Amino acid sequence: MPRQPRTSSGTGIYHVMLRGINRQDIFEEQEDYQQFLIRLQNLVDPIDDNGEHIPSYFHVYAYCLMSNHVHLLLRERTESISVSLKRLTVSYAAYYNKRYQRVGHLFQDRFKSEPVNDIEYFVTLLRYVHQNPVKAGICVKAEEYTWSSWQEYLNDDGILPTLCYTKAVLKRITLDNLKELVDEILDGDITDVEYTTDDRLTDDDIRQYLRGHWQLEHPTDLQKKEKTDRNETIAPTIKADRYQLRSHTKNKWQNETGSVEPSR
Repeated sequence: MPRQPRTSSGTGIYHVMLRGINRQDIFEEQEDYQQFLIRLQNLVDPIDDNGEHIPSYFHVYAYCLMSNHVHLLLRERTESISVSLKRLTVSYAAYYNKRYQRVGHLFQDRFKSEPVNDIEYFVTLLRYVHQNPVKAGICVKAEEYTWSSWQEYLNDDGILPTLCYTKAVLKRITLDNLKELVDEILDGDITDVEYTTDDRLTDDDIRQYLRGHWQLEHPTDLQKKEKTDRNETIAPTIKADRYQLRSHTKNKWQNETGSVEPSR
């Protein structure tokens, strides 16, 4: 079935989500988050082969890097977001694959996106993007999370360069008002770009299992083993422990979220 064309934005602004293939983590260490942001900065403030600054490929208004997905609120400038995000994901995947000695795709399908055509929804998405780590239970307040652009909004003194185009946003809404909105958690799903949620185990679940049974630090370490050795080593244990592992994961979600369904 052919892919449906993306819905164009009349403002050039889009909410974008990138997710790891098979819900795989795309960030393992702090260095990975930093490398992704470096590549994002290179598209916001690009330099040509002669070392000269050239116009930005897009403006970023907000971002949030989670362990297995990324949210971006951005505006097209000199090229389409499809081309720009291909630059970003190909470059980061090359870095990640080299670092963790893996091959193949890192991101799931093509990126998800939705147009943003009015200021009300734009502000709602600013809240949504920055509230991601809070809703995931990683922190109590958005300001406590390192890998989002909320730090830039709170610390924008007009002197240091920032990745996000915060000044354009703060011309439309004061920082005090935006703080109040970000601190007030949104109810329910407000966006159409989420991927379908299912009950498959996350990388965090698998990582805990591998550490406990085989002293492997990352799921990517398992991929480095020879196929025959890998299967002969773990298949009997996985078969025996599958119910126990899935039951443990289900109980963990229920304890943390009050629901038997995994959170997004």
